[in-house]
Amino acid sequence: MGTLYLCATPIGNLEDITLRVLRILKEADLIAAEDTRQTMKLLNHFEIKTPMVSYHEHNKYQKTPVLVRELLEGKNIALVTDAGTPAISDPGAELALAAYEAGAEVTSLPGASAVITALTLSGLNTRSFAFEGFLPQEKKERARVLERVHASTYTTVFYEAPHRLIKTLELVAQVIPPERKIAVCRELTKRHETVLQCSLAEALQHFRQNEPRGEFVFVLEGADAAVLEQQEHKKWEDIPLEEHMERYLSQGMDRKEAMKAVAKDRGMTKNQVYKGLIG
Repeated sequence: MGTLYLCATPIGNLEDITLRVLRILKEADLIAAEDTRQTMKLLNHFEIKTPMVSYHEHNKYQKTPVLVRELLEGKNIALVTDAGTPAISDPGAELALAAYEAGAEVTSLPGASAVITALTLSGLNTRSFAFEGFLPQEKKERARVLERVHASTYTTVFYEAPHRLIKTLELVAQVIPPERKIAVCRELTKRHETVLQCSLAEALQHFRQNEPRGEFVFVLEGADAAVLEQQEHKKWEDIPLEEHMERYLSQGMDRKEAMKAVAKDRGMTKNQVYKGLIG
């Protein structure tokens, strides 16, 4: 039984590769690469001669069973993406799952990650964060993602291509308050790495005046929990107390439980709700 190695490769600077990854790339029977041309540059730089096969979004359904069969035959396979850690915004996750289901061993070799690099550079809260990758192109799905981000206190990390950056920031700004902080990271780990830390509105203004070039990761500040709570309370103000109570009573709650739930929704005490109902 072979092993599938998920090998993190540099996201720009070739020095950001681990000794362990280099060893596995040399010792593996096969390297499955998202783009063999891109990976060949890495292999040539480190004088690695291991055979390669392409494995990407457009051939994953054909190649996954082939690679799993080779694992079951005892071959060790190193999976690499164009840059960074496999299974993040690439089909590596599908291959890992298929390998697990077939009973093969899977292990991940940590290393470079654009998500973590941008997050730590952002200057924003890193305690709780979410990764959204590229915004969906489909309008309804994109709207759902942005509404979720709008109501989340988590710092959120996005990927974006330079030719779509301005349009994406405009879409974000239609939902997210313009004063929300953002860190736009460009060309991470490379010679011309830059980080623009400002408000969402200021970022839009900057890139409308300066054409985006290079690879981008942007990190968006989470919503303020106190503001969200205030908005949630305000949402219920237009609904009469009796109607609010009835919503919970119709769900099977008794009157005491319903009053407690209403009080929480409105930011009131149970006594205030009681007086409002009998008043």
